[in-house]
Order: sequence, then C-alpha cells, then structure tokens
Amino acid sequence: MAGGHGHHYNNERRVGWAALLTGLFMLGEIAGGILSGSLALIADAGHMFADFIALALAWAAFRIARRPANWRFSFGFDRFQILVAFINGLSLFAIAGWIFYEAALRLASPHDVLGGTMMAVAVAGLVVNIIAFLILAGAERDNLNIRAAAIHVMGDLLGSAAAIVAALIIVLTDWMLADPLLSLLVALLILKSAWAVVKKAGHILLEGAPEGLDSATVAADLVAHIAEVEAVHHVHSWSITQERPMMTLHARLAESSAQNSSTTVAAIKRRLAERFGVTHATIEIEPVEIETGDPG
Repeated sequence: MAGGHGHHYNNERRVGWAALLTGLFMLGEIAGGILSGSLALIADAGHMFADFIALALAWAAFRIARRPANWRFSFGFDRFQILVAFINGLSLFAIAGWIFYEAALRLASPHDVLGGTMMAVAVAGLVVNIIAFLILAGAERDNLNIRAAAIHVMGDLLGSAAAIVAALIIVLTDWMLADPLLSLLVALLILKSAWAVVKKAGHILLEGAPEGLDSATVAADLVAHIAEVEAVHHVHSWSITQERPMMTLHARLAESSAQNSSTTVAAIKRRLAERFGVTHATIEIEPVEIETGDPG
C-alpha cells in the first residue's frame, strides 16, 4: 500500500509541474499566434489551454484519489482518475473539431502569416512540450489518467512540430496553405489518440471486464488448478482503475472438501492473484446440491 501511495504522489507531482509549464507557455503562444497571424500557433495555443485544464484536472484527480474510503464511497476515490481521463479524452475531440473548422476557413480564404515569428514561437513551444513530456515520462505509464495527460502533451508537441514545418515552408516558399494543412494533420493525430483514451476509460466506467479476465478462462483455470473446485460460475469482473481489478464468483466444491471451504477459498484467491493479478475477490462457496445452468 505504501508503494501505491508513492506512485500516486509521484504521478501527482509530475502532472502538477507539467500543468504549470504548459499554462505559462500557453500565454506566450497566444501572443505569438496573434502577432504572426498563424492558425497553427493559435490552434496549438488553444490545445495548450485545454491541456492546461486537462493537466490541472489530472492533478486534482490524484489529490482526490488519496482520500480514504468511507461508508458512502467504500471503494475510495480512485475511480475519479478514470472520470477525469474520460473528460480529457472528450475535450480532445472538441479541440480537434475546432482546428478542423478553423483550418477549413483558412483554406477557403488564406491569411498572410509571419513565418519568422511563427518559427521562433513554435521552436520555443517544442522545447517546452518536450520538457513537459519528459516530466510525465517518469510517472506511472499504465495509469490511464497519466496516459490521457501524456496524450494531451504529445498533441501539443506534434502541434509545435507541425508549426515549425509550416513556418519553414512559408519562409522558403510563401505558400500560406501549409499552415492550415499541417493543422489538419495534427487534428487527425489528436483524434486517434483521443479515441483510444475515451474507449478505455469508458470501458472502465461501464464496469467492463479488465483485459485478460475472460470469465470462461478464469472458471476453467480454477477448476483445472484447484482440485477441490468442481465448478465455477457467476464470474463477474470489473476494475476501479486499471491498477485495481475486482472479481466476484461462485464456486462449487467436491463433497469431500465442503467441510474445509476456507482453505479452498484461500487457494482460489491466491490463484486469482498469481495468474490474473486480481487481489480483491469475493468468493461464494455453494452447497454441493446446488446446480446452475448459468455459465457466467
């Protein structure tokens, strides 16, 4: 448990620094985008603003998750991280939609862009985003809240890289359409990443089974490896966060083992932890005479 708290604190601290860095540079990028007339910079600044909010929410989620469980929230507040990850994923869809809209306007009516100013601001943004990404790289990579935050920062990093390429094209060729076209490319990359986060967070919020916890596989494994277990059914698995899978199941024991069910329950829990990584399981032992046609 101490290790878990250590991970949470490390995640919280790193997300907090990334949020501060992103928020401060966002102000400079807005000014640079307005001065240069670059949609790529303004779009990236808008993305950075959303990222600042997203990172701040992620930071708050880790703070709230540290609260102890109580009678109203008996599983604690870890799930708040997943809710924030889901919201952050949805916000990425909104950002991408806004970039598509603005890019379409620019393609229909191109604007002059100051390539030199755009280049300077974009290079500075790239440096800041690389630093923020490296900060998050030291956090717990399997945490969905961290993954959502990292995707936001990666989107900013790609936006800065696209702005640099667009600025270079504009400086060398005066082709102003490079600005909205590269903005569209960034928006497509953001959409791809956003879908991955929303899909995974939504699966957890809908109490979907964790990856690798197929009920039929679990039941067959327990029957095969624990001699006292004759049948397993009513297997239900879900997770509070990616790191906290849960499970309930019914087990029917051999008649000769019915008097020593506590030992078998311990064996089932040990097998679930070792083979499937489930450390929180509720096992119900059924009397021998009970039969069920429900496979799971």
